[in-house]
Amino acid sequence: MNRILGFVILALSITPAGADQAADRAKQIVNEKCYLCHGAEGESSSAIYPRLAGQHAEYIAKQLADFKAGRRKGTMNEMAADLTTEEMAALGEYFSAKPPQAHRVRDKEFEAVGYYLYNKGNSYSGVAACKNCHGDEGKGTKNLPRLAGQHKRYLVSQLQDFNKRVRTNDNAVMHSIASKLTEFEIEALANYISGMN
Repeated sequence: MNRILGFVILALSITPAGADQAADRAKQIVNEKCYLCHGAEGESSSAIYPRLAGQHAEYIAKQLADFKAGRRKGTMNEMAADLTTEEMAALGEYFSAKPPQAHRVRDKEFEAVGYYLYNKGNSYSGVAACKNCHGDEGKGTKNLPRLAGQHKRYLVSQLQDFNKRVRTNDNAVMHSIASKLTEFEIEALANYISGMN
């Protein structure tokens, strides 16, 4: 019994140090690579790069693993090539802990179209409501991305990539939705989602 208790105490005393090391390593990687495009706080330097602040840790780690394995194509293939599984998890934790922000939406009428599509879909074209998977507030799950507050331009590009099957991972469901969206609907959705908090 004393031996088991000793192992538990040892494990509890190592865990915070291990977590601190992982956090330090994530911060180092962010400062060496990630900040150029995604910003040190995950808020992105440009609307063509996704905001990572507040994104689910597991989702970030999965996307990094997909880039490393070539299941998802893009600039990130090279960035993720030398990351370990532990580093991917640490980066996920790092960015998920950062506070997300929302964009200010200027065109309220256009935002209303996006609101309708996000919450009700389009029964005439067979587009499902986004909230069915990404949640009422766009916060997603550990398997589905947080959309709330994402850059409009990035959202538009991802929906277009899903439609054309250029986005090579997580494609099955999203292709069936994106392929039915008009350009107007894509822009309206991106406008609305970018303002969600």
